[in-house]
Amino acid sequence: MKEHLRTAIEAAIAAGKEIMKVYLEEDFQVEMKSDASPLTVADKRANDIINSYLKPTDIPIISEENEELSYEERKQWKECWIVDPLDGTKEFIKRNGEFTVNIALVSKGRPELGVIFAPALELIYYTLVSERKAYKATVPSEALDADYILKSAKEIQPQTDSKCINIVGSRSHMNQETLDFIEELRKKKQEVQVVSKGSSLKFCLLAEGEAHFYPRFGPTMEWDTAAGQAICEAVGFSCKFNGSGKSITYNRENLRNDNFVVSYER
Repeated sequence: MKEHLRTAIEAAIAAGKEIMKVYLEEDFQVEMKSDASPLTVADKRANDIINSYLKPTDIPIISEENEELSYEERKQWKECWIVDPLDGTKEFIKRNGEFTVNIALVSKGRPELGVIFAPALELIYYTLVSERKAYKATVPSEALDADYILKSAKEIQPQTDSKCINIVGSRSHMNQETLDFIEELRKKKQEVQVVSKGSSLKFCLLAEGEAHFYPRFGPTMEWDTAAGQAICEAVGFSCKFNGSGKSITYNRENLRNDNFVVSYER
């Protein structure tokens, strides 16, 4: 599993560097996919790079930018990679830096490994869930191999003792259901604040103690959440569907997630 972590780290960094070339140097065009979500050349290039790193592992890949295979084929998989080569394309287009590369390894539907790289912020987060720890490292421009990251990373931990409850919300997808959830917490707590953040960085805020809840009452896909769930679960958070109360699982027949809430349970 540690070798897979090294591969995922190097894939994420290589993809992130290619994304930054587009972000800093190109006047890129934006396409709209069938679900009305945006797509840029950076998404496509990052996906190609990540595939080149992950395919030699002989583990199948579910990626936002790969052709979706039928469930009849996928349901036979015991494990798979779940990838979003550019999470937060809207943030990328706005050029606010809050976009990420997400790579997770899932076994029997459960996230076992997660890597989130924010190339514009030069930050990477990662975990092996079985070790019950998550880490954060700065990624200098010359870094590419996993050795540097693994040696320089610092363990991160959530903040569970706080008078003020921070609720992390999306920069682009705040809705009435989320506002209602926040209002209910305000009735129970003395002080509640909302922290806005784009992409899977919302999960990272929880894991490193900058926020306490992440309610998501809106559409997401498996590749939006798998890596973030791995990082959060490693440090004691649960990531559960709001309706059933069951943990989010992966490689489901329908890759679209229901509403969910991330909260601390350890």
